Amino acid sequence: MLQPSLFPVPSITVSELTRYLREWMESDELLRDIWVQGEISNLSRPASGHIYFTLKDQNSALKCVIWRTAAGRNTGNLQSGLAVEVHGYVSIYERDGAYQLYVDTVRMAGEGSLYLEFMRLKAKLEAEGLFDPARKRPIPEVPVRIGIVTSPTGAALQDMLNTLRRRYPLVEVVISPAAVQGDLAPGELVTALDRLNREPGIDVIIIARGGGSLEDLWAFNDERVVRAVADSVIPTISGVGHETDFTLTDFAADLRAPTPTAAAELAVPDQVDVREKLVVTIHRLADALAGIAQVEKMNLSEVMHRLMQVSPLMRVRSDRQRLDELNGRSLTTAMHFIQMAKTRTESIGQRMGTLNPFAVLERGYAIVTNPAGEIIRSVDQTFKDDNLDVRVSDGVISTRVKGEPVRDKPGD
Repeated sequence: MLQPSLFPVPSITVSELTRYLREWMESDELLRDIWVQGEISNLSRPASGHIYFTLKDQNSALKCVIWRTAAGRNTGNLQSGLAVEVHGYVSIYERDGAYQLYVDTVRMAGEGSLYLEFMRLKAKLEAEGLFDPARKRPIPEVPVRIGIVTSPTGAALQDMLNTLRRRYPLVEVVISPAAVQGDLAPGELVTALDRLNREPGIDVIIIARGGGSLEDLWAFNDERVVRAVADSVIPTISGVGHETDFTLTDFAADLRAPTPTAAAELAVPDQVDVREKLVVTIHRLADALAGIAQVEKMNLSEVMHRLMQVSPLMRVRSDRQRLDELNGRSLTTAMHFIQMAKTRTESIGQRMGTLNPFAVLERGYAIVTNPAGEIIRSVDQTFKDDNLDVRVSDGVISTRVKGEPVRDKPGD
């Protein structure tokens, strides 16, 4: 039986012990940077975006967490039953007092050496400038001919062809077949790329295959293939694997697509958009032509006006108008002279009428003449029994002289 100590050892709380163990684990160099291999089980993806699973082997199990910030990297294909290698650091979840692995990288088991080779070759080619964004060329917006490098029997080819037919059926497709997996794949891929670069009229090249493990996709990490893609004189689009898969070909291509189908979508426009743009362009062209026609119509009118001004016909018309004006003025002048002459004639007529002896007759006077036609102005000019004519306003009255004082004719 243990005897109580005269000097009791001070105790610590559970929280203090847990915190001490957590700090110890997080300061250990091995536990801060560790790769662990096992099989995934009890995988869950709650709405928070974090990923929780258990990594186990035949004898033990280890709880693992992938925070949301790291969950988007290479975790799309995770599922229970997969054999993986995970990287991270070990710490304690203080609430439960359970230690767990906080994961930042996941790779399929057995890919460790390939991954290291991938990183080595990536660093080498990147240092040479093969992945420089300045080398990237734009993809033609409306290609006429598209070259495709892929397996002729793979599902990826049919997916791409269906997508191209649906989006832009006018494009012509040239298939350059090659193996996309295995020892012969790199050489065939390089040959297929070279074949399309020598084919006239190719606007863009798609190099693609479906998803798979890092080992399955390794042909697209081959240095020969990567250099062939970078050296292609025709713009290239890579569509290798799934969205979470990355190969060195993706970095060397002018444009990277997450899948083969997406590569086909990026290579051609959507015919719906093309039709809409065509309608807009037609309307703009019609408006522009209408504007040009209006301007040219105005210019033509101005030129015609200037031409009419220097035209002989305009001179004839002007002279004709001048002649009409002269004729009018002549007529006016003539009428004026006629009117003046008429007025003058009427005035003379009035004056003559005033002096006309017959006008006096209208006022009741008469003119008496002897047979010799002499006007009788005095009785001294008449003799008894003279026949006289008395002219009144409306005729002549013949009369004979009788009565006094009448003289006898001499000799009577």
